[in-house]
Amino acid sequence: MTKSYRQFCPVAKASEIFAERWTPLLIRELLCGSHRFNELRRGLPMMSPSLLAQRLRQLVDAGLVYDADSRDGNTEYRLTEAGAALRPVVESLGVWGKQWVQREVTEDDLDAGLLMWDIHRRLHIDRMPERRTVLRFELVDAPARQRFYWLVIDRGRVDICLKNPGFEEDVCIRSRLLTLTRIWLGEVPWESAVRSGHIELQGAPDLVRQIGRWLALSLFAEMDAAPGPGVT
Repeated sequence: MTKSYRQFCPVAKASEIFAERWTPLLIRELLCGSHRFNELRRGLPMMSPSLLAQRLRQLVDAGLVYDADSRDGNTEYRLTEAGAALRPVVESLGVWGKQWVQREVTEDDLDAGLLMWDIHRRLHIDRMPERRTVLRFELVDAPARQRFYWLVIDRGRVDICLKNPGFEEDVCIRSRLLTLTRIWLGEVPWESAVRSGHIELQGAPDLVRQIGRWLALSLFAEMDAAPGPGVT
C-alpha cells in the first residue's frame, strides 16, 4: 500500500488505500461484476498478473475485498461492505473525468479487447430473443488477433469468444474500432453510424433492426464533457 501520509485527515487515510496505482480501476472491475482472476485481467489488460495478485492481497488485507471458493472450486474475489461503499466514489470519479478531463477519444486510447469486454457485460438481455443468439463483431482496422469477437447469449448468460464458437451467427457487426468506441462512449449515435455506413450490419432483417436496442452504452455515455481551455 501507499506509505502513510501521516495525517489524521480522512481524505489522507482513504487515499492511502484507494489512490494506489490501478486500485480504482480494480475496484471498478469488481463493481462491474468481474470476480475471477482471469476476468479481472480481461478488464485490466495492461496490468501484470503479479501486480494484480499483489493489489488483490492488499485490498483483502485492507478489508475491502474477500476471497471465497466458488461452486467449481475456483477462487472468486468479492467486495466487502466497505469495498461496495466505494461505488459512488468510483462513479463520481468517472463523471468528473468525463466532464473535465476526457476529450474526444483518439487512436491512442483504443483497446479492442477492453471495449468488447465492456460491451459484453452491458447487453439488454431482456430485449433479446429467448433462444441462443450469436453476435459477431469485426473490427476492420484492429490487429489480426483482435479483429473478430463473438458474443454468445444463451439462457441469460453472455460469453465472449475470441474464436468462432461454431454456432450459427445471427447478426454480424462490422466497424472500425474508433467508431465503435465512440458509440460506446456516447459520442456518436448508433443510428447515425448505421445510416452513414460506418457500421455495417448483416443478418435477418428483424434482428438487424433490433440490435441497436440490445446494446447498452457506457455508464458515462450520457455525460457531456466540459469544454477545456480554447475549446468552444
